[in-house]
Amino acid sequence: MSLETQVQDTGADVGSGRAVRSGGRAGRRQKRSGAQLASGVPYITRHLPPHDILSEESLARIEETADTILAEIGIEFRDDPAALDLWRGAGAEVEGVRVRFPKGLVQELVKTAPREFTQHARNPANNVRIGGSSVVFAPAYGSPFVMDLDEGRRYGTIEDFRNFIKLAQSSPWLHHSGGTICEPVDVPVNKRHLDMVQAHITFSDRPFLGSVTAEERAEDSIDMARILFGADFVEENCVIMGNLNVNSPLVWDGTMTKVLRAYARANQGTVLVPFILGGAMGPVTTAGAIAQAHAETLAGCALTQLVRPGAPVIYGNFLSSMSLRSGSPTFGTPEPAAGSLVVGQLARRAGLPLRCAGNFTTSKLPDAHAMNEGTMSMLSAIHCGANFILHSAGFLDGLLSMSYEKFMMDADFCGALHTYLGSVVVDDNSLALDAFREVGPGNHFFGCEHTMRNYETAFFDAGIADNDPFEKWQENGSVDAATRANRAWKETLAAYEAPPLDAAIDEALSDFVARRKAACEDRWY
Repeated sequence: MSLETQVQDTGADVGSGRAVRSGGRAGRRQKRSGAQLASGVPYITRHLPPHDILSEESLARIEETADTILAEIGIEFRDDPAALDLWRGAGAEVEGVRVRFPKGLVQELVKTAPREFTQHARNPANNVRIGGSSVVFAPAYGSPFVMDLDEGRRYGTIEDFRNFIKLAQSSPWLHHSGGTICEPVDVPVNKRHLDMVQAHITFSDRPFLGSVTAEERAEDSIDMARILFGADFVEENCVIMGNLNVNSPLVWDGTMTKVLRAYARANQGTVLVPFILGGAMGPVTTAGAIAQAHAETLAGCALTQLVRPGAPVIYGNFLSSMSLRSGSPTFGTPEPAAGSLVVGQLARRAGLPLRCAGNFTTSKLPDAHAMNEGTMSMLSAIHCGANFILHSAGFLDGLLSMSYEKFMMDADFCGALHTYLGSVVVDDNSLALDAFREVGPGNHFFGCEHTMRNYETAFFDAGIADNDPFEKWQENGSVDAATRANRAWKETLAAYEAPPLDAAIDEALSDFVARRKAACEDRWY
């Protein structure tokens, strides 16, 4: 498995979102920021076009390099004879576990994958559209540690896991419950997937990800989705997805491909992601790493279509760099950010939805360093045209730690991105001629009718920010952003209310989990 897998990855128009349950200042801020302008369908329809940075000639050279890698060097598919049989039947050259692909084969196979699809939530109002102009924000994924200002860094628990689901459910700016938001190390390894999927279903009514650490755990996840949605509905609709990593360079291991095949044959979604640290699992040059990732991703996407043509699949990418002095991974650096824009161009040319980048940082605290790197990386996801953005909130410590405070700060930034992705509206109201006529030269717009008509929704008002004058901020205790975020997550958890779940479904899920746990002994490795 790749490093990211070992760490467990170790339409609404702009402004849509869930109403906040609490009132007061937070409620007024949400209203002013535009969260209530539209309601019901929690994903963004972007009006800001993706940014294309490479020419046709350069893109063609990258694609040709990827084709050459596939044809001459090939990819190993280890410990999965069934996958090799599928490739052999499709016309690839199979030698041992090495598969070499005739040029154009994988591109032809992925044509049956949907360009867009819907992942259904147990609350249909929260269904998300993935692909096209849709953007879906999901929390960070896979950290073995959690962190907060009160207790510092520690191993994650099932209580932490449930807390982060509640925080995501409570945020108007996140659209998806995510997957392994943190690793609950207090639950046996072979059984924790049951508790995690049950927690997603119980504490959130948004879409979620299932287990990918073993084929039988993926099957359990899908079976639990069948209990929730009904087997017939699951057969025809995507209700759960698995996030899977390539073991770069140029290896798909059997754990991942068996899980991939389990989700695909059930007609459920897969997110297929090379995790390339330049200089370790790929070349130090960005173009070479992109060509490698393109080859690895397309091969995985094509395999889903060999299992079941039309199965939903997301073209994923996780480019990163490393310190060539120390060998340590680095995140939120400029080279992968620019590379993400190229990855977006390649995904669109392949006709596949895209997962790319996220709010990455190597900072050990929710500080300026964290927000600097995270903003660079997150904006690359926005500008590359990513449709499904995992790691949108909480990522700290190079993915090793999930931070309560950074989760709240990142979620706030996601709120700002709702507005940013709306671009600039040009209509009679926004051009404001009536305001110019009323105010005239040399006067202010503060109290004019146009301002009064628009002031509640004119500007995004961040929940964590303090916009008071310096003197008032100082009088109120000189509280920094991390401390404000600490207060915010505690207040949010205190105000949280679980979305209603049908009692019969709840009972059936609990029974399934109890039976599966009783069927085997605990394993802690």
